[in-house]
Amino acid sequence: MGDVAESDWKLFRERLPRWQESYMEKLIGEYMEMLGGEGLASEKFWALEKRVNEDKRRSGVLIERMSRSTMHREIALLARDGAIAPRDLEGFTEDVRRLAQSYFQ
Repeated sequence: MGDVAESDWKLFRERLPRWQESYMEKLIGEYMEMLGGEGLASEKFWALEKRVNEDKRRSGVLIERMSRSTMHREIALLARDGAIAPRDLEGFTEDVRRLAQSYFQ
């Protein structure tokens, strides 16, 4: 991918916090299901800890470096992790939508 269009960069900076908040809401729902299931409290606790440690490294939770030079990579990771869907890229240029398309689950 080449240069980042100004319109894409503006949309990315505007939408990223909402995407991450929505993704974390989804994760919390999954954690609640885990905790509400059958099994010992200790097993649920350790399973939850493992899952949170894995999830907190995902792009939907943490963008290590929000910069124009890494925007395309971050969008691809957000798509791969299920933090965004194709509809979330409405308004972005065709280049960005095409890039992310192959990463959607």
